[in-house]
Amino acid sequence: MTENPTNQYINRELSWLQFNARVLQEAADDQVPLLERLRFIGIFSNNLDEFFKVRYATIKRIDLAGKDGRNVLKGTTASQLLEKITKIVIKQQAQSLKTIDTISRKLKEHNIFIIDENEVTPDQDAFIRNYFITKVSPALVTYILNDLEKFPHLKDSVAYLAVRLVLKDKIPKEGRISKILQQTTKERIYALIEIPKNTERFVVLPEKDGKQYIIILDDLIRYCMHINFSIFDYASASAHMIKITRDAQLDFDNDLSKSFIQKISSSVKSRRDGEPVRFVYDKTIDKDTLDFLMEKMGVDNTDSIIPGGRYHNRRDYMNFPDLSKENLIYQPIQPLPIAGLSLQGSLLDKIAKKDFLQYTPYHTFSYTVKFLRESAIDPKVKSIKITIYRLANISHIASSLINAAKNGKDVIVQIELQARFDEAANIRYAEQMQREGVKLIFGVTGLKVHCKACVIEREEKGKLKRYGFLSTGNFNESTAKIYTDYTLFTTHEGILKETNRVFKFFEINYKVNRYKHLLVSPHYTRSSLVKLIDKEIENSKEGKPAGIKLKLNSLSDYDMIDKLYEASRAGVKIDLIIRGICCLIPGIPGMSDNIRAISVIDKFLEHPRLFIFENGGASKVYISSADWMRRNLDRRVEISCPIYDEDIKQELIETFDISWNDNVKARRLSQDQDNAYIRNDQEKVRSQIETYDYYLQKLGD
Repeated sequence: MTENPTNQYINRELSWLQFNARVLQEAADDQVPLLERLRFIGIFSNNLDEFFKVRYATIKRIDLAGKDGRNVLKGTTASQLLEKITKIVIKQQAQSLKTIDTISRKLKEHNIFIIDENEVTPDQDAFIRNYFITKVSPALVTYILNDLEKFPHLKDSVAYLAVRLVLKDKIPKEGRISKILQQTTKERIYALIEIPKNTERFVVLPEKDGKQYIIILDDLIRYCMHINFSIFDYASASAHMIKITRDAQLDFDNDLSKSFIQKISSSVKSRRDGEPVRFVYDKTIDKDTLDFLMEKMGVDNTDSIIPGGRYHNRRDYMNFPDLSKENLIYQPIQPLPIAGLSLQGSLLDKIAKKDFLQYTPYHTFSYTVKFLRESAIDPKVKSIKITIYRLANISHIASSLINAAKNGKDVIVQIELQARFDEAANIRYAEQMQREGVKLIFGVTGLKVHCKACVIEREEKGKLKRYGFLSTGNFNESTAKIYTDYTLFTTHEGILKETNRVFKFFEINYKVNRYKHLLVSPHYTRSSLVKLIDKEIENSKEGKPAGIKLKLNSLSDYDMIDKLYEASRAGVKIDLIIRGICCLIPGIPGMSDNIRAISVIDKFLEHPRLFIFENGGASKVYISSADWMRRNLDRRVEISCPIYDEDIKQELIETFDISWNDNVKARRLSQDQDNAYIRNDQEKVRSQIETYDYYLQKLGD
């Protein structure tokens, strides 16, 4: 089978683009509230930016190194893949522009008008001029390109207005302006205006006659060009947006005198100078302006040049104002308490008696915070160990850990300084916690620490008893409101003893520990999963109950995909819920007949990893921080935690089934990659709504 990988797998990058196409589907869905559709446009754009910074940049490095890349990219060369990606992205960008136009028209039906500089009324003029002078102009950076010996360094993912001023015939004979004009071609001045990042992108104008008006900051700047360029006597001006996306790889120096924090900090700063991997421009730009810019920037046709619309950095649509229009946004849900676990009184006392499962955002994240706050002030608690990957901007988790350290507890924090695009925030928190007496661990050289775990030790009756939690997601109050994730609170001695071994591995990493309960990457997750699949194959051949259900963000490890193909050929029924990348091709005769795969994209970001093995009728269930990707199985520290409580095990199986039965927001994953919605004659099931109702019902039982 390995001789013809093209028919065996879907390319990882192309699969990711199809995931982003599903996000774009949400923006185009008439059933999604209008302002939420704009926010999905923002998510689509933000995803695409990160894709180019990371994945596209990686492929481009392979190509520039003169390597073919077929072994890595499975059946295609790097140059072929770059070309395919560019074509797909151009098509998706065009679709997104059409979707924005549709949404803008529909907003008018609700008396919401997004206007440009040509639609400003006399009544709005004074407000806009004042806004520009007082709030925008002081933050504006303008480059007059004709007068610069060296083209300015364009910041990664910052939008710029490329301005062309056509001057009047009369040119001053003396002074600096005369010198600039004499250097122009055909009496033109080229300039760049950097769109300020710390100014609201969407400016809400005064309401009039029940109508709400919004002008995008770019257009407000266009409207006030005469103010910004008042020193020039020009006949006409045009302004078109451009944007550069740069390679986001971190490069580390070998200076032994620097601490790890200093090296990461230095690498994050140098990322700003990464090689350009994408140049996006307004397709209506004047040809001479585009030629001028490309020549000065050294951009040529070998780079990814994407003609786009009038506006870039559409990720800002994620923060589009709600305008107090509750009918045009998703109504927030009230996070539920966990049945049987009150936030009043001691959590530790309750957890000592039985395990509990938190499923955010259906359950409140307050349980995680409460667990740490209680531990911070409990005199019986002697130590706290926790892994941190991404923290909220204002983190109650961090403050609780600092509180614990100030109360004399031994607080050990493994913080991942290489959490992509959160490096700067994690460095800031690391330095703060270090100042307050928290002991920091920076993991293992060459391995990211991606597991989500916490263990505390509490003195009870002269002995130390462990309490803890393991999760599929980050300990982050902000993302917990929009990411679905499982967290297990437990005092299971076997699980927590082995979790403690993982923390020891961070400090003494030449020693590989043995695990009976946990599946731990990089040493045992892959081999353990293979054994679990082999058991299902054996059971299927013996006529015993056999089946595999997986919920993942990504499935791209080819060896694990081959193993699932093997199980399918042995008759094992396999159901996959994959949010993002899925390189496996389901439903192919003789290869994957028994595999079905869907993806659910809705209001919340589906983030948990859940493994369910039928195991002859005695199901084995794991929650995990690990996707089935090579990096998670072989190059990161990950934990997959078994579920032993029968009630929680059943709860996880039932919530999986709710997602599997979704026929509103689920798409079928197939070889065609058409993202077809699942539609059937069954009662409508929108799984995220049904899951909330499921937990609401539990409170009433």
